[in-house]
Amino acid sequence: MSSIEELITGTAVGIKASDGVVLAAEKRVAYGFTMFSRSGRKVFRVNDNIGIASIGILADMQVLTKIAKAYMSLYALDTKTRPSIRSAAKLLSYVLFSNRVFPYFVEVLVGGVDDEGGPHMYIMDALGSLIEDDYAAVGTGNKLAIAVLEGNYKQGGMNVKEARELAIKAINQSISRDPVSGGDGIDILTITRSGSTEETIPLQPLRL
Repeated sequence: MSSIEELITGTAVGIKASDGVVLAAEKRVAYGFTMFSRSGRKVFRVNDNIGIASIGILADMQVLTKIAKAYMSLYALDTKTRPSIRSAAKLLSYVLFSNRVFPYFVEVLVGGVDDEGGPHMYIMDALGSLIEDDYAAVGTGNKLAIAVLEGNYKQGGMNVKEARELAIKAINQSISRDPVSGGDGIDILTITRSGSTEETIPLQPLRL
């Protein structure tokens, strides 16, 4: 395992539904196979319509979230409108790319609902590469989680309730097989046109 892989551990998923976006992540904080905490937070609310899920160094996740919150608040004050999801994603993409010499050790999902076409979900690596997609998984458990997402995602026909259940299933799959994914629960952020809700649920038993 390389040094970068040792720092970007755990699993987070993002799913775009017909009426919103669901972001979820497990709570274990580990560097390589050394566990530091079972109660880390990797899902963050930026404002009522934008959220972030991230895997990597916890401090880097927190700094990026603070940057996003500050700039999106300024954008809303200046324009008197809600920022688009793409605006938030492009901002973080620029921040990551501009720090490529001393990079943030993170993989990032940005999702939400805006007035420019509804739900959107973007994926970024540590250097700021930006891709929009319907669903994604990042971190060391991504191969396990993405298999669940690809096998169960309903193109254009999935609501946020169904997306939430699928996100839980995908995280549970990664926890069951990836030794550095785990913790005492799953953090979930659900974003719709009416706002956002945050919750932490206990780990669900994997049903084979």
